[in-house]
Amino acid sequence: MQNSVSSMSTGRTYRERLTPSLWMIVAAMIVAPMAALVFMRNNPSISLVAGGLVAIAVIALMLSTSKVVEVTGGELRVGKAHIPVEMLGEPVATTGQEARLARGQNLKAHSFTTIRGGIDGIVTVAVNDPADPTPAWVVSSRTPDRLAAAIGVAQAMRTRGK
Repeated sequence: MQNSVSSMSTGRTYRERLTPSLWMIVAAMIVAPMAALVFMRNNPSISLVAGGLVAIAVIALMLSTSKVVEVTGGELRVGKAHIPVEMLGEPVATTGQEARLARGQNLKAHSFTTIRGGIDGIVTVAVNDPADPTPAWVVSSRTPDRLAAAIGVAQAMRTRGK
């Protein structure tokens, strides 16, 4: 998990990697004995090495494919998707029951979503661009208040810069 907020010339920058929770990584390690059982009949030594390598490969794949949420250069970036902060409304940070509702029954159809299991916080930001069919961005965050604050600061910096 990588998380940072710092001040730069373009405004405050926020960066968070949405890595799997510790429990997801532990659950992924279950593939090690399964892979070892496949090779057990041939050679027990090879089976242990193969099981370990498969577990390492699965965990490395889980970590390397984790999306990055970032506010930098006047843009909100989630993975490869990005949107200028001036196109966004006021960010709303939620946790607990409010976050469950934001992820579930209050989620608008066609919203851009990046929701990760094991991460409770959610930031919802309306899209104010009438040409954009996406009504909102809904993003998981371990520190939703910091992400919402970074979006707000970037919006203020863009407004002052104009």
